[in-house]
Amino acid sequence: MAEGTYVEKSFERDTRYISDRITADGADGWPVEAGRYRLVAARACPWANRTIIVRRLLGLEPVLSMGLTGPTHDSDSWTFDLDPGQVDPVLGIPRIKDAYLTRFPDYPRGITVPAIVDIPTGGVVSNNFPDITHDMFFEWRQFHREGAPDLWPQAQREEMETVMKRIYTEVNNGVYRCGFAGEQNSYESAYERLFTALDWLEERLSGQRYLMGETITEADVRLFTTLVRFDPVYHGHFKCNRSKLTEMPALWGYARDLFQTPGFGDTVDFTQIKEHYYLVHRDVNPTGVVPAGPALGNWTSPHGREQLGGNAFGDGTPPGGVPEAERVPQANNPAIGADGLVQVTAA
Repeated sequence: MAEGTYVEKSFERDTRYISDRITADGADGWPVEAGRYRLVAARACPWANRTIIVRRLLGLEPVLSMGLTGPTHDSDSWTFDLDPGQVDPVLGIPRIKDAYLTRFPDYPRGITVPAIVDIPTGGVVSNNFPDITHDMFFEWRQFHREGAPDLWPQAQREEMETVMKRIYTEVNNGVYRCGFAGEQNSYESAYERLFTALDWLEERLSGQRYLMGETITEADVRLFTTLVRFDPVYHGHFKCNRSKLTEMPALWGYARDLFQTPGFGDTVDFTQIKEHYYLVHRDVNPTGVVPAGPALGNWTSPHGREQLGGNAFGDGTPPGGVPEAERVPQANNPAIGADGLVQVTAA
């Protein structure tokens, strides 16, 4: 997605997204229909990674197809570098910007992923990433797989909203506030806010397995995509270097627990993640050199979180195998097996 702007040398994210929703009743003119829409995402992007995870957890692959851009983009658009001829095979376009301009010829804002595209018209329906995953759960229910997890448990929704708001402002966006700070005072303020929130999460997760208790929810998805990028990118590239994730015991155990849960780690492409940040952010990394580290084999080591109780899927079941066309290359994630699933190291 587009990063944002600087206000008095502090980073401020542009959150003016397309507000249309795809709903069961079609209230915005976009009814839920199998095969009608295409999710365009990038494995490199944490906001898009959320949608990939939720789509997989809910089993929406047969009804909502997915196109993946490459890990880098220029100032103009994300592009379909990974596809034959560098053209999305369903939409028939080389860049996601084309779908924005099809719907809005004078679209004035950043060209972002994730985006949902209406296949018949070729136009973008929504690029509002919180709405996209929210609606995957609430509006696409008729297409959820049997055993899909309850990502928005009724009794916890009010607390979830509070937790997710703090995670978004202080952690998901907090790492960017550090990385794109334009002066020392702005950076130090952002740094303090980020690690205050991480310390709060460390304490919260010391006594319970998941953010909301005994099962995974949307809140866990939202935190995971930042944590999995923390040591490979944010610690060094964005100067979030008080502590590595591996030095925060509860958060590190929690992150590995999720990584080893079907639907989470099997969506992660570490190579693309590093290429995106280190190659695209030339204002932060002028040389474009992509670091060789850190070592990643420890993501499959035993996490010990079972002793806290709970079960990721509650009364449900894990998603099945990863469709062959959607498997992360083994070279880009050392934990991935030939079947596309994370291979967990035995205790």
